[in-house]
Amino acid sequence: MPWIQIRINATAKTADKVSNMLLGRGAQAVTFMDAKDVPVYEPMPGETPLWGETEVMGLFDAEVDPAPIVAFFQQIFGEQVGHKVEQLEDKDWVREWMDHFHPMQFGERLWICPSWRDVPDPEAVNVMLDPGLAFGTGTHPTTALCLKWLDGQDLTGKTVVDFGCGSGILGIAALKLGAERVIGIDIDPQAIQASRDNAERNGVAEHLELYLPEDQPAGLQADVVVANILAGPLRELAPLIADLGKPGSIMALSGVLESQAPELETIYGKWFTMDPTAVQEEWCRLSGTKHG
Repeated sequence: MPWIQIRINATAKTADKVSNMLLGRGAQAVTFMDAKDVPVYEPMPGETPLWGETEVMGLFDAEVDPAPIVAFFQQIFGEQVGHKVEQLEDKDWVREWMDHFHPMQFGERLWICPSWRDVPDPEAVNVMLDPGLAFGTGTHPTTALCLKWLDGQDLTGKTVVDFGCGSGILGIAALKLGAERVIGIDIDPQAIQASRDNAERNGVAEHLELYLPEDQPAGLQADVVVANILAGPLRELAPLIADLGKPGSIMALSGVLESQAPELETIYGKWFTMDPTAVQEEWCRLSGTKHG
């Protein structure tokens, strides 16, 4: 089926309004794109960041006349509103989207595989995970850094806390790598549901406990703590996160830019003997062992 795409230039304040208008005029799908090529990173679960200059793109059946739609936006936002109408080649867009995701290896043993791809190594530790609405598919450096770290640990029989579990990718990987029990905590109910669904798909749901922060058990302590969130929450919640680990436990933190790492190393150094920082692109992973 042939398609046309109408791009409307917007701001962070107007982007949601433009999106709703495009949907109201019959768009089959709407996408946001940074209009200034500013790097955009995976958001926290439940967040939808919008950038200073945002292009909102509506996908329409090619038989739709774009002129009335453009005129509508000109009437609302003025004649000079930035816009572009373009034809898109006829593709299987679902297949096009799926083709962007392929099995990825992390460390020596661990693979993350979308369900529509063949597993490259049936003898490896394979986590079956499809891209979804919650954070964490392995494609972002912060997730990759944590997966590589987990692959390098002996998790046999261990209890793991995944703080900010998102899609559940880290907790599920930990269980597949030998952990006995994983407790996933997230502020977003959507992430809790995604983690539960992915755990069931991987046959580890009976070993995964999931909680919103207000529901988590009191006095919870684990052998391993992972938190792939962002520098701000890691800074603000440092005492709480540190307290999740037993004396002698190990932890890994990510979602940290290289420029933010020294401050967080100092903060967590109160509780942990810190390892050398691991860097991938401009992102970091901090890790360490809790003072005994």
